Amino acid sequence: MTDNNSWQPPAGPPAEPTPPAPQPFVPPVAPAFPPPAHQQPFAPPQQPFAPPQQPQYGQPQPGFGQAPGWVPPPKPGLIPLRPLAFGTLLGASFQVMRRNPRPTFGVALVLSLISYALLAAAVGGVVFASFDRVNSAAPDDFDDVFAGAVGLGILAALIPLLLSVVLTAVMQGIVSLEVARSTVGEKLRFRGLWRLARGRIGALIGWAVLTSVVVYGAIILVAIVATLIGILGGAVGILIAVLVGLASGLALVVVGAWLFTKLSLVPTILLLERRTLPAAIKRSWSLTNGYFWKTLGVQLLVGAIVSAASQVISTPVGFIGGLAGSLLNPNGDPEGEVGFLVLLTVISGLIGVVFQAITIVTMSAVSSLIYVDIRMRKEGLDLELARFVEARQAGDTSVENPYATADVTSTSYLATPPPADGSPWV
Repeated sequence: MTDNNSWQPPAGPPAEPTPPAPQPFVPPVAPAFPPPAHQQPFAPPQQPFAPPQQPQYGQPQPGFGQAPGWVPPPKPGLIPLRPLAFGTLLGASFQVMRRNPRPTFGVALVLSLISYALLAAAVGGVVFASFDRVNSAAPDDFDDVFAGAVGLGILAALIPLLLSVVLTAVMQGIVSLEVARSTVGEKLRFRGLWRLARGRIGALIGWAVLTSVVVYGAIILVAIVATLIGILGGAVGILIAVLVGLASGLALVVVGAWLFTKLSLVPTILLLERRTLPAAIKRSWSLTNGYFWKTLGVQLLVGAIVSAASQVISTPVGFIGGLAGSLLNPNGDPEGEVGFLVLLTVISGLIGVVFQAITIVTMSAVSSLIYVDIRMRKEGLDLELARFVEARQAGDTSVENPYATADVTSTSYLATPPPADGSPWV
């Protein structure tokens, strides 16, 4: 060991690096490209083809001219489940008869024929009996006999008139139920609609009688007051009576139109919400707040269309009837004139019966559609109806009445499984 720590080279010359062993030459391999599409073998799809599913209400489905994520509201039946436009509201009022004519127009026509036949028999019998009695009365008793005949004729006409009011009320209820059912895509026969209306017919008749008493009572009261003024006031009193009659008549028309519009939803509420009569009156009054002019305008327009159609048919019939009477009875035979007048009256009456049935159905339908439209706008009824339709399509029959409200405990309407007569959801 020495203390010299300096580096010393190794002994001998440095070693040379060993060269690497030569490798054999391997040519490069061309990359493998897939064959063209027309030379590839056919491979079946991994999953079987499934047709596109119909989207349910509320699912996004973009389409031409539509924003992504929006789906048009469904239309399971008479109307789409959304607030109704004016044209839709007007057209659906006339589609009710075409969609289900037997329990609507057919039943209304039969009931109108019954009412017309009873009215003709009662008034005709009383007129002929009174005519013979007036002709055979003594000159001193002529005035009394004539007044009694007129009073008897009025009483005879009141009974068929009251029956007509009752039958009209029944048809209003039937048509209201038909509109409610057709809105959710169901189509019932008269038997099924009558079963649903059971228990509410009395309230409908009570409402019809109440309105008739108020209307005719107001007219009779105005006539009595004007008559008394004319009798007690002499010549000046007659002028005052005429002015009072005209002013009172105009006031009755204005007030009547206002009350009719505000209370036009009462029959529909009685049937669909199954409320009591006072509650239905209050409910109709509150629902029409803010929709008075729309309700009045649609009802007046539908009534004007039906009335115009009636005049288009009845006016030519009357003209042709008068011309035919002159040709068939040129000599003016009294018996021939009476017989032809009776025939013409019967034909005109039948035409009137047909249009009376049309008027009952369309006016009842438009009131029900207005009720549905207002509730869609105010209370979101369209969502409840959509849920009801989806539940029935899925087979769920436990969904309660979509027209019922929170303050009504009765849910008998639409709460039971739908009847099998024509319902697509069975």
